[in-house]
Amino acid sequence: MIRARLLKGNFQDSVTLMVLSRDLSALPEVVRVSVMMGTPANKDVFRETGLWVDLLAEASPNDLCIVVETDGDDETVADAVATQVRDRLTELAKGTRKARYPVVRSWRRAREANPKANVALISVAGQYAHGLAHEALESGMNVMIFSDNVGIDQERDLKTFARDHGLLVMGPDCGTAIVGGAPLAFANRVPSGPIAVVGASGTGIQELTCQIARRGMGISHALGLGGRDLSEKIGGISAETALDLVAADPATRVVAFVSKPPAAAVRATLLDRMAKLGKPVVALFLGDRPARRDFADVHLARTLDEAAALAVELAEIDALARDLPRPKGQGIRGLYTGGTLAGEAAALLAEALDLVPDGTHAEGFMLRTERHRIVDLGDDVYTRGRPHPMIDPYGRNELVHALAADADCGVLLVDVVLGFGSHVDPAGELARAVEEMRAARGDAPPITVVATLTGVADDPQDLAVQSQKLEDAGISIAGSVRAAVLLALRLLTPPGAASGTPPALLAAPAAVINIGLRSFADDLAANGVDTVHLQWEPAPEGAERLRHLAASLV
Repeated sequence: MIRARLLKGNFQDSVTLMVLSRDLSALPEVVRVSVMMGTPANKDVFRETGLWVDLLAEASPNDLCIVVETDGDDETVADAVATQVRDRLTELAKGTRKARYPVVRSWRRAREANPKANVALISVAGQYAHGLAHEALESGMNVMIFSDNVGIDQERDLKTFARDHGLLVMGPDCGTAIVGGAPLAFANRVPSGPIAVVGASGTGIQELTCQIARRGMGISHALGLGGRDLSEKIGGISAETALDLVAADPATRVVAFVSKPPAAAVRATLLDRMAKLGKPVVALFLGDRPARRDFADVHLARTLDEAAALAVELAEIDALARDLPRPKGQGIRGLYTGGTLAGEAAALLAEALDLVPDGTHAEGFMLRTERHRIVDLGDDVYTRGRPHPMIDPYGRNELVHALAADADCGVLLVDVVLGFGSHVDPAGELARAVEEMRAARGDAPPITVVATLTGVADDPQDLAVQSQKLEDAGISIAGSVRAAVLLALRLLTPPGAASGTPPALLAAPAAVINIGLRSFADDLAANGVDTVHLQWEPAPEGAERLRHLAASLV
């Protein structure tokens, strides 16, 4: 038997009612219980799930519908369930009175309670989200819409309005964001740092920010977009706005972007925008398998962990580059004793700058262009009649000395290979050669030297001792060939300084008006975020018609 009870004028959020329905369905005297507001969409759900009762037709969107299915005919079971619903809601209301933040019932009161609020977090039923979001935008606030089931035309309307007024709409169906340390909806307590995350993937943003944090780096901001933002219909409106925001944010040094596969035209537009951002960007389009993965300052990842690792590496390289002088020369030279290391450096540099490696390897050149040259000094042409350079570095030392007269060289890449069979002090030999080259250059612009160390602590040359000799000589140490190439490129093309006034959304601490799920307000307040909770409920149908009529007469 199915029976229904109505609690008139008792609006509650959907998550509270879902939890209530689940708990009450566990009662032994019932088959199932469903508690929902009397919206048209929810009435359809009652019909589709076989729980329709004619009494529900009388319910308005502000009325609470309690439907109880039992095996027997006992009328009192539905009354008892309705009583439990009232009791649970009364307990929740008591919690509201103990809140550590203002709880109001109108938009005007919310704005009065927090006039500095710059973000509205909306998690009401989708059919109401558009109107609330528009009201927030018209008040000059940015908006995050957690709600789903918002029409795509409504989404485009909101995002177009926001773009035209210098605001950002995150969502609809945006589950994760962190703005100035404020955790919006589903977010983690990650440390602050130089990496901004932008994404059309809620759990993707969460996983990326957490992996970055576990690698010892922090997040400046994480801006969600909503799952449809990169569709052809929306065209990446919020993605472009978010990229512009983090580009202008002085706290952001590296940007990581994550999304499900975007529309082809949107992908092309975003890659072009990323290339002009003026900051290193790691982009992960889940499922994408790009043939080329490095485009100057844009790096395409294939997995979340790869994206996180690369973003952290780029942030570390950026920090190292800021402590080094910017070279005057624009050429990169690579003098490698290891052929594979030279080959990797040449391939990475060629891909990043869209160059063609030297496939013939004539005279040991792995890459030879007008500006950049990478040489394998272990090639036969250099070992004919003389020891391999890992055994005797004399030949490389002579080439390092020759750079004293190379006006176009800005960065020198080298390797130092330890282990059995190698020179007893390769770092010391290199340090002396570099010091002599610098002395011979006189007042000419200095060359920045970046070395990679191949070795372990137990090698006979002693890794720590070799590292110290390089550092004492002013030679930077990169953790890998890839890191060395990225550092060289960063030195030659440093990121542009954020120009103009920092974006308002990212410059000031977030202040939030929360509309919908109460738990979001609790989390914000617990993290020290200035929060107001708007205990919103839909206007009665008659009042809404009067409002539209009044608006039409103005």
